[in-house]
Amino acid sequence: MATEVASWTLPPQQDGTLPSEAVDESYGDNDDLLDEAEVNGNWTPQEKALHEARLKAKARRRLRRTSSRDSTRESLSETGGDAGVDPTSPKGRVSTNDRKSRMGKGRGLPKKGGAGGKGVWGAAGMVYEMEEPDAKDPNYDESSQGDTVYATVVPELDEQELEKTVCPIVQEYFEHGDTREVQMLLEGLNLGHNKYEVSSLAVSLSLEGKASHRELTSRLLSDLVGKVLTEAEMGRAFDKMLKDLPDLILDTPEAPQMLGQFIARAIADHALPMDFLSCYKGKVDCDHARAALDRAAVLLSMKTKMVRLDNVWGVGGGQRPVKHLIKEMNLLLKEYLVSGEVSEAERCLGHLEVPHFHHELVYEAVVMVLESNSESAIHMMVKLLKAFWESGLITLDQMNRGFQRVYDELPEINLDVPHAHSIMESFVDVCYQEAVITKQLRDACPSRGRKRFVSEGDGGVIKH
Repeated sequence: MATEVASWTLPPQQDGTLPSEAVDESYGDNDDLLDEAEVNGNWTPQEKALHEARLKAKARRRLRRTSSRDSTRESLSETGGDAGVDPTSPKGRVSTNDRKSRMGKGRGLPKKGGAGGKGVWGAAGMVYEMEEPDAKDPNYDESSQGDTVYATVVPELDEQELEKTVCPIVQEYFEHGDTREVQMLLEGLNLGHNKYEVSSLAVSLSLEGKASHRELTSRLLSDLVGKVLTEAEMGRAFDKMLKDLPDLILDTPEAPQMLGQFIARAIADHALPMDFLSCYKGKVDCDHARAALDRAAVLLSMKTKMVRLDNVWGVGGGQRPVKHLIKEMNLLLKEYLVSGEVSEAERCLGHLEVPHFHHELVYEAVVMVLESNSESAIHMMVKLLKAFWESGLITLDQMNRGFQRVYDELPEINLDVPHAHSIMESFVDVCYQEAVITKQLRDACPSRGRKRFVSEGDGGVIKH
């Protein structure tokens, strides 16, 4: 019976050996038959070889199933496991709750020596040293640490934020003219490495403004040096403006000349180093920058060199002395009587920037008419006052105040000008006819005294 089973299941033998593939394939089908042959005890050499091949194939299959568990075999070899123990046995298997590494790394010791993990205060016998409290700790108790000092952190302004913040400060400064307030506001800002931009922004705004604004800007730059800005930062600002002249000239055609005056004034005020101009010799390619530097060199080479150039802009607005304003207005009226150009007189009056002081121009114009005693002077002055009235340079209040001042001082003027009353009446009538003054102002004109007449037969002719 066993011989027949072997002949059915085994392929032909070569050299007395059995292929392992054949043994593996026939193992499942012949398992019962081989057990039955073993029970009978009738072992033949072929059956015995078949039985040994079956056991070897079965062991190889078990090894192939566990061949992917390399970490298990490595941990076994590292821990000195018995080589004779079958890895498939319960003793050779690795427990899933074992702390040993399954990646083949480490020595299999517990993490942090058993001192780590949730709810663990540390290893046994560990002694902690005294640590200084951290102020940033959420559990920091400031009451137990003494007085607490709070520091205000101001973020640094970038280029756009700097422009939005500084421009309103400079424009407000043009109204009040207090450099201390500007200094206080700038010190409260974190300007950072863009601090020099303050000077360039102030100069750029003044180029588009009036002469008084440029005068205020020069004073501001002089006061900020040594307190908020340094000479090096001021020089960096003017260097940037020299490079930006092609753009500045689009809005302000006279920017090169004005920037040259700013440079000369800053050097005279010791806001810029004395060798600022010498650093640009032979290094300037831009025509506009060269024109600005030439303008500054010419101003500094005058007799007033090393002296504060106070008149580089002309003192503008109400900052001028009253005597200087009166002198300028007298000069304006005399030039008008010679040239007869109303537009030039309007330009000069607007350049003075004293709209609150225009009543002085009316007063000086009326006094000049009384002193000239000329018909042409009367008509020219009436024409000038009418032009100022229509353009809005002289308001009703300023016109009334100017004439009223002449009315009040007419007795004193009459001492130097004997015919002042009659000339005044003629001038007032012409002004009223040209709608320069009101009827109330004309009626307020004082009349001449009776002592100015001679006998009744003279026909009312004034004595010469």
